[in-house]
Amino acid sequence: MKKLLVLVSILALSFSMVYGGGGGEAAPSAGGTQFVTIGTGGVTGIYYPVGGAISRLVNAKSADYGIRSSVESTAGSVFNINAVIGGDLEFGIAQSDKQYQAINGMAEWSELGDQEDLRSVFALHPESVTLIATVESGINSIADLRGKRVNIGTPGSGNRQNALDAFAAFGLSESDMTAEQVGPVEAPGLIQDGRLDAFFYTVGHPNGAITEATSGRIPVQVVSIAGPEISALIESMPYYGVSTIPKRLYPQAANQGDATTIGVLATLVTSANVPEDVVYAVTKEVFENLDAFKALHPALGVLTPEGMLQGLSATLHPGAQRYYEEAGLLDLVNPSIRN
Repeated sequence: MKKLLVLVSILALSFSMVYGGGGGEAAPSAGGTQFVTIGTGGVTGIYYPVGGAISRLVNAKSADYGIRSSVESTAGSVFNINAVIGGDLEFGIAQSDKQYQAINGMAEWSELGDQEDLRSVFALHPESVTLIATVESGINSIADLRGKRVNIGTPGSGNRQNALDAFAAFGLSESDMTAEQVGPVEAPGLIQDGRLDAFFYTVGHPNGAITEATSGRIPVQVVSIAGPEISALIESMPYYGVSTIPKRLYPQAANQGDATTIGVLATLVTSANVPEDVVYAVTKEVFENLDAFKALHPALGVLTPEGMLQGLSATLHPGAQRYYEEAGLLDLVNPSIRN
């Protein structure tokens, strides 16, 4: 019996370390340690290693803060926001457009209304809406997608909504093409097997899936998403901005130069119900170890303290605001989201 009790205790502790606390606030252990979980994305994308990088910084100071952080691979932005609001995750990485739509009761939240408990922590790397197409398909712009086999991403992903926004700018919808709904990990194989003409992936660069897609036997290119239609889109949806995908990152791609497209920012979000000291610790460790953080993935290399306070639309969490006040950074934050 004694051995059984010990085993049960170990299993319970392991579950907490992997999945973190639910119920809207970090779960304390018997020893006072708070376990938190960061929702990320697919294991081959950027969200997952970025979440791991944040966790490593926090866990390095676990003895000081009494916090242990772990990551969870998820379906991405929409899932993470809903799980954070529902208390199943303490933190989540989400596209800046999804953050904006959640707090304003738009898109996936149009029936649920404004998600008032969502809170901003900081912004991360830029993410480009990336369109990959085979050369043979003749796709050189969004307008050329009509009648083609196009992967727009899984339901509930920010990736999918970005594709739909781009279609709408050119007067198209998913019904104008054969729209597939698989994850970005599967798309490169499908395009190289000749089962897709194109796919969308909103992601930071360089990215392994894009490298895979551009390195196979079937020539593919990174297609620019540009023109007056896109200028109008940016004006109507200000969370989008112009982005560039350098040709040098994908030397085997068939396009001759850099691709111009639109982009959003990855952001770290949390809930109003997560304790202030937890959010303060996470914010402080990332900002005060920014050089080490940036070295953990090429997409993070462009980060600056100023840039990490842009693209936020949900109210700042008090724990994040406390750190920004201490560090003299609060003036860089949009006044409309300060407490």
